[in-house]
Amino acid sequence: PGIDDGVQSVDESVDMIRGLHDLGFSKLITTPHIMNDMYQNDRESILKGLDKVKEAAGKARLPVELEAAAEYLLDDGFPEKLKKNDLLTIANEYVLVEMSYIMEPVNLNHMIFDIQIAGYKVILAHAERYLYWHGKKDRYHELMDRSVYLQLNLLSLAGYYGKEVRKNAEWLLDNNMYHFIGTDLHNQSYLSALQNSQYQPQMKKLMEKSTAFYNSQL
Repeated sequence: PGIDDGVQSVDESVDMIRGLHDLGFSKLITTPHIMNDMYQNDRESILKGLDKVKEAAGKARLPVELEAAAEYLLDDGFPEKLKKNDLLTIANEYVLVEMSYIMEPVNLNHMIFDIQIAGYKVILAHAERYLYWHGKKDRYHELMDRSVYLQLNLLSLAGYYGKEVRKNAEWLLDNNMYHFIGTDLHNQSYLSALQNSQYQPQMKKLMEKSTAFYNSQL
């Protein structure tokens, strides 16, 4: 709480955890933003926040396992973070990354290669939301050929980010190109949208493919 554009208080964190538990979640891996120019978080700030949330969830008797990683923006500051070899990973091996929504980084392939050479596996966050790829579906195939794992935001499939994003998410899902699912829950409005979407046809389709995702291995 209070370190990026997610929840701003521990009480909000507990409310979100309770809501996700009610939906059937038993383990949550939080991934706060790390951005060079906006959210200059690091291992210390994120894990300190995790400790606070764990304590509060325990007092609230919420039987949910909590861990923390980070969502790294592939910006000018990322190579230095990678060089320090101190990234907050998922399951000690996956690095969750995101890109600008305006344009693809010119050196994207090189950055992916550097992450992999450093011994990490790359998860591309909310792959369906990069509008500049909506007409370039081959780009997704190229990334998968480079052993990049694609993550779906649940709310994308629910239409929370618009029809075009939902359409792209459905295409990726239909073509079995997703490996991970994330919620992208920032606040109560996101949680309400997720609660309201659970009976949509798109969510039923997702559940039919649930065994194909790697979340259960984390």
